[in-house]
Amino acid sequence: MTDTPHVTLENVRDAAVRIKGVAHRTPVLRSRTLDGLVGAEVFVKCENFQRIGAFKFRGAYNAASQLSAEQLAKGIAAYSSGNHAQAVALAARELGTSAVILMPEDTPHSKMAATAGYGAEIVTYDRYTGDRVAIGEALAADRGLTLVPPYEHPHVIAGQGTAALELIEEVGDLDALIVPVGGGGLIAGSATAAKGLLPGVKVIGVEPEGGDDTKQSLEAGRRVSIPVPRTIADGQAADIPGELTFSLNQRLVDGIALISDDQIRDAMRFAFERMKIVVEPSGASALAALLAHRIDRVPRRIGVIISGGNISAKRFTEILHG
Repeated sequence: MTDTPHVTLENVRDAAVRIKGVAHRTPVLRSRTLDGLVGAEVFVKCENFQRIGAFKFRGAYNAASQLSAEQLAKGIAAYSSGNHAQAVALAARELGTSAVILMPEDTPHSKMAATAGYGAEIVTYDRYTGDRVAIGEALAADRGLTLVPPYEHPHVIAGQGTAALELIEEVGDLDALIVPVGGGGLIAGSATAAKGLLPGVKVIGVEPEGGDDTKQSLEAGRRVSIPVPRTIADGQAADIPGELTFSLNQRLVDGIALISDDQIRDAMRFAFERMKIVVEPSGASALAALLAHRIDRVPRRIGVIISGGNISAKRFTEILHG
């Protein structure tokens, strides 16, 4: 759905009303140690405390709740490496409908099990040889389902923007907002909210070094496709930005920082040991960019979005031990 050229602050505010009482208003944490290491006041928006353990529930519910009664009666579909899968599955359950989710075969078991636990039917594919968009669209068409994509939809983007909306409502002015980037929906929604409220704020995205499709695309002025990234940050393993998300991010995002898998590990360890929170690799990337000093000219007040915490104890331990 790329026929809507813009998502507005008003769309984000409408989404906030729609998800109120269904999605959690997640906490904002502070750490004096983090402030000292960075040399700034850092406000960490913890979407690892969101329902399903990640920000994705915001957009999934905002989109699914606007479907017609006829569409809901037939069911919904999605494709996802994990968090959007769980989000759509839970949104379907909340709205009294069914969900069919296309997931990569190598999706972490904890995410696949959680998706099934919300009542969804799971269909798998090989992410390195299959086109998930084409397979997902065919699956939805064959079964008469309405597809709720992970980021390429204005209602999904507006829903994701509610995280930044809440953060700014709670803490006030920010000089910069740092956001993980996968397909680009979270940063597109966050930038829409942040720049609508604070026109002077800098919005910086963070990608894994091996998955810099958005950085390359912004620099080229067009969408650039890369090989499917191999990174511990499975939620950021996108090979090309969405058309709609790219059109928004091209206008609103001020830059992209890159971080290594080892820097992600360091951020996960810091969050666990010093902030007492569990963060999955993709969720830790914005924090990693700050801790690894990958942000140029660090301003005084910084917002950071922790996008999720869906990781098993076994996988968490494996990653921290490299």
